[in-house]
Amino acid sequence: MSRWRWHGRTADAGLALAVGLVAVVGLVVQTGGIRTGAGWTALAVVLVASGALYLRRRYPVPVGLVALAGVTAYGVLLQQPGLVMLVFVVALYTVVDEGHLAVAIGLGLASVVSFAVADGYDRETSNGATFLHAGWLVAVIVGVTRNRRAYLAEARARALAAEQRVEEEARRRATEERLRIAREVHDVLGHHLSLINVQASAALHRPDPDRSEQALTAIKQASKETLRELRTTLGVLRQDGAAPTVPAPGIADLGDLVAAAEAAGLRVRTELGEAGKLSAEVDLAAYRIVQEALTNVARHAAASSAVVRVRSGPAAGDVLVEIEDDGTRTPGEPGTGILGMAERARALGGSLETGPRPDGGFRVSARLPSGEPA
Repeated sequence: MSRWRWHGRTADAGLALAVGLVAVVGLVVQTGGIRTGAGWTALAVVLVASGALYLRRRYPVPVGLVALAGVTAYGVLLQQPGLVMLVFVVALYTVVDEGHLAVAIGLGLASVVSFAVADGYDRETSNGATFLHAGWLVAVIVGVTRNRRAYLAEARARALAAEQRVEEEARRRATEERLRIAREVHDVLGHHLSLINVQASAALHRPDPDRSEQALTAIKQASKETLRELRTTLGVLRQDGAAPTVPAPGIADLGDLVAAAEAAGLRVRTELGEAGKLSAEVDLAAYRIVQEALTNVARHAAASSAVVRVRSGPAAGDVLVEIEDDGTRTPGEPGTGILGMAERARALGGSLETGPRPDGGFRVSARLPSGEPA
């Protein structure tokens, strides 16, 4: 910011010096050399008026008045106009450019009168330069006004476009957040409620006291876990812009998922390879994908066993999460659960593949970036 400020001051000083030099040369040529008191006074007027241009951006209207006074005094002293008019043109340009159009018109009319008076002292040398001067000033005022209006219109258009981009980004973020919340609530409730449903069905269709007790115990545990995760999710959502303070589940918590699935009658084998260090987002996504896949196996696959594998992927920094079952039912169209798993993987820059296995059963395979530097 300081560099630009000094750059602007240097430019203003250079402009004032250049215009002042031209006006002084014009004065010397007009007078054939400064030899009279009027000539020396006119020189002082030129120096003061051109020096005022250094402050034209900070005080545009006062500088315009000084320039007008200088032009008038110059004409009275030498009884003819001169190149000191360049000082006034620059000052008038600045007044218009800063948005003081009414003041600029008034200054322009006053300068035309002053120029006409100075040009009319000697009828023999008067050549109608007043009209040329008036046309010059009209061109300055109209041209700068049009440029300023175009600049302001462009600035407004840019501001509007920037505001629209901000609103679109806010809508996009809000949509992503709604999808994230929907996935979390679906995964938290869907998994445990599905297990509760399976256990309740088993207890109803097999009225054995021991099995009923086991089913009720599993239902109690699943409902307890449901409430805990639901409170955790809602607690995170209530934190207004703050970082989550409640630890999210991850690969280290797969034992709880396996225990819950086995309580529902599904044998689960886990194969955990070296997957490297995972970021919190990837760790949670891997956990939710396993959770949703086991839920689908328990509800839809009519399977007796499943395998969960977590290992490093073929590409450096990737982790593979695979769930396979020995179910006998043919899967239908992808439901909300599979779509949610795919969204989780894509949101992290990964991918999800699902489909039947050649030797029977169903397979879910997710490739996720570790989220940590290799």
